[in-house]
Amino acid sequence: MVKNFFKNFSDYFVSDVAMDLGTANTLVYVKNQGIVLNEPSVVAVSNNNGHGYGEPVAVGLEAKQMYGRTHSKLKTIRPMKDGVIADFEITNTMIKYFIQKILKNYRFIKPRMVVGIPTCITQVEKKAVIDAATMAGVREVHLVEEPMAAAIGVGIPVHKAEGNMVVDIGGGTTDVAVTSLSAIAYGESIRVAGDELDESILRYMRLQHHLNIGIFEAERVKIQIGSAYPVQPALTTEVRGLNVKTGIPTSIVINDEEIREAMKEPISAIITVLMRALEKTPPELSADIYSNGIYLTGGGALIRGLDKLIEEATNLKTFIPDEPLLTIVKGAGTILDNFDTMRKVCIN
Repeated sequence: MVKNFFKNFSDYFVSDVAMDLGTANTLVYVKNQGIVLNEPSVVAVSNNNGHGYGEPVAVGLEAKQMYGRTHSKLKTIRPMKDGVIADFEITNTMIKYFIQKILKNYRFIKPRMVVGIPTCITQVEKKAVIDAATMAGVREVHLVEEPMAAAIGVGIPVHKAEGNMVVDIGGGTTDVAVTSLSAIAYGESIRVAGDELDESILRYMRLQHHLNIGIFEAERVKIQIGSAYPVQPALTTEVRGLNVKTGIPTSIVINDEEIREAMKEPISAIITVLMRALEKTPPELSADIYSNGIYLTGGGALIRGLDKLIEEATNLKTFIPDEPLLTIVKGAGTILDNFDTMRKVCIN
């Protein structure tokens, strides 16, 4: 009876959280509530004349809207780069803000947190994630590799002695992993993903059209007309920026074929790491993958025709879940909801 009373008391004052701390977006799942937050990983802070940062002015969507539009006394920062913490202080501020936003009473009993991380990060980078969450007011932090979380989010029975391949293309990293028996039997990661695709569009516009555009304008173009395979009907969009020859703001109309050419190199790098992972997978697991196919998750899964390009390269069926952007946070949330039985999928 005392145990049940304490549990009810704890549930009333605190809810454990699962977080997909992404390069582009941060998503948060609260136990017994579901996904409650999905905002850009951007923070706007006051700039103290080069003497460090002041208080945060805006976090998330509001800060993203300020990006590239600030004055000398205000700076917008993306504290995550290539899937890891690039600015510890600002990341800590961002995590703390999001936790306070969703858990009004978390100060009474600190929450437990499950966080998704790329497979390629170092022990130092893992410690930075744990330290940032702890300093933000979390009592204990458990890390899960993003492709494992994505596999669980898709609904793959990761506990079985059966190989399943997940390709998670996020903002900063692309993770390729084969899961079996609640662990990653083989995994590989490259720091080529959504951000690199945006950068490739930015470079293409500057070189081919002498047009300087912002990184979020490049992201918008990618989302609206980006493709890895020819599409019908053809897609076009207007792109606005600064003409580097005249120094005058202008706009041009471009089509999906140009953007496909712009993204060709990073997409080829993703296909290469996928093929390498297939070559290094043990035969028994390879047989399972032949039967089960490949699961494509993350924001990169939304690039038109990427699944078809992968199928052509591998001769394997490629599946995209209904909401590929949410698979990691859904998987981390499932671990949180069933923590006693699924704790072993987390890493030390």
